[in-house]
Amino acid sequence: MHTPVTILGIESSCDDTAAALVRGVPGDMTVLSSVVQGQNDLHAGFGGVVPEIAARAHAERLDGAVAAALAEAGVTLDQVDAIGVTCGPGLIGGVVSGVMTAKGLSAATGLPFYGINHLAGHALTPRLTDGAAFPYLMLLVSGGHCQFLIAHGPDRFTRLGGTIDDAPGEAFDKVARLIGLGQPGGPAVETAARTGDPTRFAFPRPLSNKPDCNLSFSGLKTAVLRARDDLVSDHGGLPQQAQADLAASFQQAVADSLGGKTRRALGLYLAENPEAPMMCVAGGVAANMTIRSILETICAEHDVRFSAPPLSLCTDNAAMIAAATIEQMQGRSPDDMTLSARPRMPLDTASAPMIGSGKKGAKA
Repeated sequence: MHTPVTILGIESSCDDTAAALVRGVPGDMTVLSSVVQGQNDLHAGFGGVVPEIAARAHAERLDGAVAAALAEAGVTLDQVDAIGVTCGPGLIGGVVSGVMTAKGLSAATGLPFYGINHLAGHALTPRLTDGAAFPYLMLLVSGGHCQFLIAHGPDRFTRLGGTIDDAPGEAFDKVARLIGLGQPGGPAVETAARTGDPTRFAFPRPLSNKPDCNLSFSGLKTAVLRARDDLVSDHGGLPQQAQADLAASFQQAVADSLGGKTRRALGLYLAENPEAPMMCVAGGVAANMTIRSILETICAEHDVRFSAPPLSLCTDNAAMIAAATIEQMQGRSPDDMTLSARPRMPLDTASAPMIGSGKKGAKA
């Protein structure tokens, strides 16, 4: 029987400065507080996240976010058992800011700290929200990542496949810019798509004919660009309805691509004969209701329980980092001052890097 612990989580891998307090034992945890300070206003004029601006904002805001999380939870630092901090993957300046904050707090208080893989935070979110039993199938789908994983334990994951180029969230951002919508692109495209016709444009579903779980979104983005250019040429601009139809058709193509590969991933997962089969989705793109609906329908067809976190735990947050710390700390030692921030940090280190992972290592 584990003894409940209280963990301070810190997350700063992209453009959300976050701190949270979580208390509990593995598989049975309560979020005491969760503070997320977004940076949309800082990046709005640039059409996307500017790493240098994000890093500076994290450095300025992390202390305040930690103080606010402690106050919201009614907890003092001497009541905290350990600190969990994202140590990768992510924008390196932001990750460094979080790691240095954790090290500073540890040096000042004597609290142990644990470096946590940001992807593990997302992948273990079902343990926080639903007490999901291992093994479960996880679709991690966000602005920087997209992969199917079987979660066998708190620190053991098998990757079944993933994107070989753009992540879905990245594609949403780029398409939003292409068709004149605001940022962040995910919510902007979803809002525009509500009044659009998802069948007007026959966009491709890349790799749908391949018998694996890999995905591709760069060609889909190019197809949107060409359709937009044709519309601008024909109309001297982009009519509002055409903009909505582009958004809806693109969103449907992403959802169909994810749905098709989900069926294949479920087949591989169910072949392991899990006692309580469950599929979970996490990451910022998991907030998209069209995508959620398709995944939920597919799970119902296979008699598999479906889990999606509340919207506040889909996007980057520190509660998932604190929860992942609770899950992992029983099986490992704390980190020390040599802990390094890492821009790339795969969850499944046994599998070969994804195609297109670059010279710096596997991106997923």
